[in-house]
Amino acid sequence: MWTEKVHFFRKFLKSPGKVGSFIPSSSFLVDKMLEYIEWNRICSIIELGAGTGVLTRKLAKLKQSHWKVLVFELDNEMRQRLEQLIPEFNYYVNAKEIYHIVQLQGLEKVDCIISGLPFANFSEELREDILDGVVRSLKPEGQFVAFQYSLHMKEQLHRYFATVKISFVPLNLPPAFIYHCHTPVAQHNSFKEVV
Repeated sequence: MWTEKVHFFRKFLKSPGKVGSFIPSSSFLVDKMLEYIEWNRICSIIELGAGTGVLTRKLAKLKQSHWKVLVFELDNEMRQRLEQLIPEFNYYVNAKEIYHIVQLQGLEKVDCIISGLPFANFSEELREDILDGVVRSLKPEGQFVAFQYSLHMKEQLHRYFATVKISFVPLNLPPAFIYHCHTPVAQHNSFKEVV
């Protein structure tokens, strides 16, 4: 546990804009995020920004045999460690490619996307690119669950989803907000042309 925290802290010091926090998510935060998911409807799920895999390992414990799980993590070292730990999941690098990867997997659309990406550290263009991919990848009744350390994403997420609910998790360092988004807006104005 402490080895993982030290490893994560080193990653934060090296690239704070990519990691987003100096310590992995707490079990309180992970449990609160997963509490919102309609598990009886899940056949496919994606995790964006897996980091050291606190949430990924929880998904591995919950996984049903018929689930398809895709995990995105930009950091090569952290992603490779997760591939060794949980080889039954499918791993990818860039969250911007989520829609393309979903199509390559033959899924067409997925039930749920969970995100730990530090959107506050991203450019407006990158946030739009990722969210466009998220909405394109979700089924009409799909869920997007993301945690952030501020409310800066509230307005933007309201443009992408019919329903956005927010909860606060004080037992995390730093304290975090969870955005539970339901029913993606099918024709978002900022969708890019797919070439």
